[in-house]
Amino acid sequence: MADVARAPSLGGVFQFRFGAGHGTVYPIVCGFKTDEDALVLHGSNGEMLDISQLAARDQDGLRPRLEQIFPDMPSQTRHDLDPLVLGNVDRIAEVRKMERTLDVEHRERMICVGRGFDFLHMPNLALIIGPYSPDLAEPIHQAAGIIDANIRAGRIPDDGFLLQASVPYAEVGLDRARAELKSRFLSKFAADVTRAQRPKLAPKMQVRTAVLDWRSRTLETIAAE
Repeated sequence: MADVARAPSLGGVFQFRFGAGHGTVYPIVCGFKTDEDALVLHGSNGEMLDISQLAARDQDGLRPRLEQIFPDMPSQTRHDLDPLVLGNVDRIAEVRKMERTLDVEHRERMICVGRGFDFLHMPNLALIIGPYSPDLAEPIHQAAGIIDANIRAGRIPDDGFLLQASVPYAEVGLDRARAELKSRFLSKFAADVTRAQRPKLAPKMQVRTAVLDWRSRTLETIAAE
């Protein structure tokens, strides 16, 4: 649930840090269409490239299009971007061949806040909110609204839903303590927003807090305080 309006300003941060000449880093604002796993590239000139609209393996047509929407991108960077885009074209073709009945309508019954949810590969199982927006309340409110609508429509059972926060850490000690502190904050914040915005939904909420060991990819649940 990305905030597209704020994404360009994040790209500006990278440009300020690494330079406008893009000799080291070239920031790209990129969206993601979950129905087909398609990337949407937002060009530096305001144009967009929806990868789902590209013909399969159209490498000859791809490069001029990338040059058009990223006129200031170094040629080597464009060359490195080709395999990613062409790989996404192949992925879209695979998705279109698959029977994904769950994509017809929302069936999510989990709200996940933070990072470390790469294991949730099933479509329409969870609404994942990254910790990057300065205003997390709005996407949490939207996610709670989707869960509420799913219950009302009978798309998921009305026996409850899971709200889980997770923050990764690389080393035990201070880094893990930092992750635990942040995860506790995220779970409490998300729960408070849900209770305030969706009071009738709140009793069905099961809150879990966790940290993720980056090295072993182990999700460690934190006991409630």
